[in-house]
Amino acid sequence: MAALLAGAALMLSGCGLADSHAVWPDMLKVKATEPAPLETPPDLKRLVAGKLDSVFTAGSQPTHVRVSAPLHDPRGTGWTACVRAELTSVIGKPLGTQTYRVFINDGAIFDRRQVEADDNCVTETYEPVESSLTADAQRSPKP
Repeated sequence: MAALLAGAALMLSGCGLADSHAVWPDMLKVKATEPAPLETPPDLKRLVAGKLDSVFTAGSQPTHVRVSAPLHDPRGTGWTACVRAELTSVIGKPLGTQTYRVFINDGAIFDRRQVEADDNCVTETYEPVESSLTADAQRSPKP
């Protein structure tokens, strides 16, 4: 019985030796997985102009909308960027400049969150979203 247990322990101890960094022949090594290919950078100005409601609430009446350059999202293959605008509360009181981080995957904004003081959106450079793009987006029917 002891010989059987010792043989099983010896066999199981070798399971971790066949990883991609072991000194075994290539055919015995576990293949390292290839990282997923990255998406192409989105046209952020057009995306935000066409989907303002994905970033800001309908009653906030965003004006002077500006976007940062898209960066690869470190959590996956998508993109992340910062969006800034002048907003108004539902009772008409100006809220001032508000900044949101948007998360883009498969060419669509799938999440957003308001940034905090320690977010790198504070130091980003912003470009205005053309008012013509915003006006076109507001006139076009929503799908």
